[in-house]
Amino acid sequence: MEKIIDENKQGESLVLEAKEGNSRKLFIESYGCQMNFSDSEIVASILSKEGFNTTQNLEDADLVLVNTCSIRDKAEQTVRKRLEKYNAVKKVNPKMKIGVLGCMAERLKSKFLEEEKMVDLVVGPDAYKDLPNLISEVDEGRNAVNVILSKEETYGDISPVRLNTNGVTAFVSITRGCDNMCTFCVVPFTRGRERSRDPQSVIEEVNDLAEKGYKEVTLLGQNVDSYLWYGGGLKKDFEKASDLQKATAVNFSNLLELCAKAQPKMRFRFATSNPQDMTMDVIDVMAKYQNICNYIHLPVQSGSDRILKEMNRLHTREEYFALIDNIRKRIPDCAISQDMIVGFPTETEEDHKDTLSLMEYVKYDFGFMFAYSERPGTLAGRKMEDDVPMAIKKRRLSEIINLQQEHSHYRTKQFVGKTVEILIEKESKKSDQHWSGRNSQNTVAVFPKEQYKVGDFVNVKINDCTSATLIGEAVGYSDNN
Repeated sequence: MEKIIDENKQGESLVLEAKEGNSRKLFIESYGCQMNFSDSEIVASILSKEGFNTTQNLEDADLVLVNTCSIRDKAEQTVRKRLEKYNAVKKVNPKMKIGVLGCMAERLKSKFLEEEKMVDLVVGPDAYKDLPNLISEVDEGRNAVNVILSKEETYGDISPVRLNTNGVTAFVSITRGCDNMCTFCVVPFTRGRERSRDPQSVIEEVNDLAEKGYKEVTLLGQNVDSYLWYGGGLKKDFEKASDLQKATAVNFSNLLELCAKAQPKMRFRFATSNPQDMTMDVIDVMAKYQNICNYIHLPVQSGSDRILKEMNRLHTREEYFALIDNIRKRIPDCAISQDMIVGFPTETEEDHKDTLSLMEYVKYDFGFMFAYSERPGTLAGRKMEDDVPMAIKKRRLSEIINLQQEHSHYRTKQFVGKTVEILIEKESKKSDQHWSGRNSQNTVAVFPKEQYKVGDFVNVKINDCTSATLIGEAVGYSDNN
């Protein structure tokens, strides 16, 4: 639940430039969070060297892979439907092999492989380098599985193939796994313990993206604030590190500063942050460098201290408010967004009111809001009864969504009359005469195209807004070009 689920991207199939000499066809579809889409780029890169070019035509594929998500029940149901569809096509094209990647792999391996015989191949998030061996097994008529979670794997040595890209913005993974055992979340069980990627390999990837013309990078991790490099190994083993390793360790604020200095003309964002791990040195680095965007995704999940405790969120409501106050003190125009779960087991009307009052205090710029759905394998799934009726969940969810829309409109209105820097990313969805891009605060702006092009940094005077979009006109290039 920590990762942002972009509903527009769900089920996107990936296509990249064909490599000469490759004769096999790969169809790969992704569901879930940005980490999954980033992982699919790593998989495509590995398989490109194994003779596979991507296709968007399912019927042509020799290998069909679906990169899965276990966060919500809806995602699992969707993947099951897709597997049924693949199997229907397989009847017409028997040479086709089907595989499941990612977060559902570990939990559902026996169900998909042995009981329902829906797939030939099951690969967990840390085993993608083993794909060439696993595919050889499948080619010889055997089922293949590798769902072992690694203590070391970060894929820092693989340069991901950029898929479905606008050539302007890119994701760079800096951590894998998570040590925060939130009771509602399946991530520590599907992605393993937390480990960080060598900062040198991160900077090399950022420099390579800059050379290729990219203008903005989002540093990605299940919990970026926990980034800690001391020569490799798990975050939890840092206390056993040598004095030299401790003295030369790189934390998240150090890495963020390294990126900002390496490419001063490039914009940097990061996701996702965890309130108990967010430190003021990160905020100070953000304030110091203009090319680090003034935006933090800071999931809270609930405004009730009692529910936060039940969720094993390691902070209180008051501590969260103190964090928000400190951020606003250092970066007054910093945008903050939320993740919120309604209807967690035992949630009362009083708890729900606490969530609404927390939202009133923060007035988030935007948010990602869900009704609780029990995930098998999580602590809440094992120990707590999902006892809030669906009708109550739906009502509470609509109340927080309505309040969030009010707050979003309040935040976008602050920009009307101001001139803001926008990075042009694509054509506006609603008009081919307008560009669309985002400001430092991650708010979308649309404006007439004129002579500008994708990838330009443009100063845009904001004349109007909706709750989600700024509407304006360009007044010239910004200094960042």
